[in-house]
Amino acid sequence: MIWLAFAILTAFFESLKDVSSKHSLKNLDVYIVAWVANIFAVIFLIPLLLLAGIPKIEPQFWIALLIGGSLNVVSFTLYIRALQVADLSLTVPLVTLTPLFLLVTSPLIVHENPTFTDAIGIFLIVVGSYVLNLRERKNGYFAPLRALFRNQGSRFMLMVAFIWSITSNFDKVGVVHSSPLLWSTALYSYLAVGMFPIALFNSRHKFHQIFPNLKPLMVIGFFHAIAITFQMIAVTYTLVTQVIAVKRMSALISVLFGHFLFHERGLRERLFGATIMVLGVIVMTLF
Repeated sequence: MIWLAFAILTAFFESLKDVSSKHSLKNLDVYIVAWVANIFAVIFLIPLLLLAGIPKIEPQFWIALLIGGSLNVVSFTLYIRALQVADLSLTVPLVTLTPLFLLVTSPLIVHENPTFTDAIGIFLIVVGSYVLNLRERKNGYFAPLRALFRNQGSRFMLMVAFIWSITSNFDKVGVVHSSPLLWSTALYSYLAVGMFPIALFNSRHKFHQIFPNLKPLMVIGFFHAIAITFQMIAVTYTLVTQVIAVKRMSALISVLFGHFLFHERGLRERLFGATIMVLGVIVMTLF
């Protein structure tokens, strides 16, 4: 069960990444955070890669990097935007929908097939996503579902969850045909390069924000690097669906951080909804 330990560590550092990103977005432009944080992630990863050694790279690695890297540029931009425009405790739990989408994408990309208990997990995840917006029920029983699509941050995070259900499979392809550290370093290097023209086009007049805020950007990059490294190690031991499912436990931690650090309202509904979603994830994972 060594994969479970690495997956839990991934969830913890993923949540810390979300918190540090949300905090930085109070003072920093969203595209600058998305770009520079990836640069620092690469800076932290390169020494680890050199210590571990560079493995043999097989042709499938480059295909996975091109497809997965390009999709991650889009998803990472949407992810940061979601954290900027909506509550942490409302948006982050929605990425627990990734295992739902993985039930479709994993059989197609890496030929990993779901089981009956996965269906039970999916049901719990969908129920949990409904409970997240339970405060909207006063406007009708379907209001919580409509709120998922009406809230801009929720819409962004739903798109992220779907894109990640594709890129998570390419992560496994990349890792299998290289190594966890090499794939992590290559992926974040791709993201850093890919985010530059986006930052240049949208925020070139705000580049002056970078140097006065190097410390918080380094913190985000550090948590990025640690989380992705643990995730890539975990997928070498088990199914992609299982690793991503456990990783989504970060939703619970993020809901608590959102309440206690950012004073976000609706803790009871969001904590209950996130708990149900994570329970669905656990069912999919353990059975």
